[in-house]
Amino acid sequence: MGIIMANLKYGIMGGTFNPIHYAHLFIADEVKNIFNLDKIIFMPTGTPPHKNNLNIDAFHRYTMTKLAVADNCKFTVTDIEVLNQDVSYTVDTMKRLKSLHSDIDFYFITGADAILELPHWKNPEVLLSLCKFITVNRPSYGDDLEHKIKEITDRFGGEIFLVNGPELSVSSTQIRQRVKEGKTIRYLVPDEVNEYIIKNKLYIE
Repeated sequence: MGIIMANLKYGIMGGTFNPIHYAHLFIADEVKNIFNLDKIIFMPTGTPPHKNNLNIDAFHRYTMTKLAVADNCKFTVTDIEVLNQDVSYTVDTMKRLKSLHSDIDFYFITGADAILELPHWKNPEVLLSLCKFITVNRPSYGDDLEHKIKEITDRFGGEIFLVNGPELSVSSTQIRQRVKEGKTIRYLVPDEVNEYIIKNKLYIE
């Protein structure tokens, strides 16, 4: 009998990353270890359907993400959404990724807020057939998330795994506000990201 090789398992960490910070990196590493994923692909959004107030170019967000993950061989970045000039829908992106990498099992990593919106995403039943979802729960979120996730999978099929993440208070909104106020963001983002923000005068207005 021949040896049956298991598919590689890649996590997809989508987000605006405006900017990327240490909480993003910690959660990605935590999920990678829990699910024994072979790689985490960070996927900065180009023109997301749900956020229309991005105040810097997608190129900057992509570049900062690349700088942030450069020292981890298990982390990589894709520009598949950044290069898309149209509104980026996750289901369309996952169709492209699966067509390019049919031998890879994809796990889409998202937060509790986003997973509850999944029924309102474009073609959720198709999306759930293309990848599994990993939802990172915050301790402060509540106890009924598991029940709500079951309602989603009962309705649309697929698999959604729930993991309890740490309560990390750092946020991109907080970081942008601190930069605008002239405060330091050192130790909130990797040094290379901090230097890039300063050099390119991002978030000062």
